[in-house]
Amino acid sequence: MAIAQRIVLAAIAGAHGVNGEVRLKLFGEGVESLRRFRAFTLLREVPSGIGGGESREVSPKKLRDDGKGGAILKLAGVDNRNAAEALRGMVLTVAREELPPLEEGEYYHADLLGLSAVSDTGEALGTVIAIDNYGAGDVIEIERPAAEGEKPKRFMVPMRPEAVPEWDAARIVISSDFAAD
Repeated sequence: MAIAQRIVLAAIAGAHGVNGEVRLKLFGEGVESLRRFRAFTLLREVPSGIGGGESREVSPKKLRDDGKGGAILKLAGVDNRNAAEALRGMVLTVAREELPPLEEGEYYHADLLGLSAVSDTGEALGTVIAIDNYGAGDVIEIERPAAEGEKPKRFMVPMRPEAVPEWDAARIVISSDFAAD
């Protein structure tokens, strides 16, 4: 993400109806997780090297569940379908410090991305490059450094205590039983 201090909560998938509502693809814990915020920063990222992307502050007027795992959002100042459609592809973000505090054992995906991964024996394993959830819980993807003339190799580890016994702001520890060769 271009602005490291911002956390992406949802992406605008397109317009909904004719009154300026937008459809959201949610990246958090459902519609309720968005209700606590009085404002968002909308970002449109562009490929690196081209320059900064579009950014603007917006306020939600109305938010509801779409019944399909997403949401419908009405933003202040977006009053017709054309204005809503122009927002397609933008993401709703908040500052990291606006997120609620975490309980023991909880984490935000954004806090794990980019961490160095080491085995419980101290071996450097690589870097966390993705977190996915295929229905049974989070799975982290780690990319090993590439050997000369080769592509980097990747492996996945379930984000469970037996596989990931500890993590902090600097590193994530992977049990040797789960560290791919």
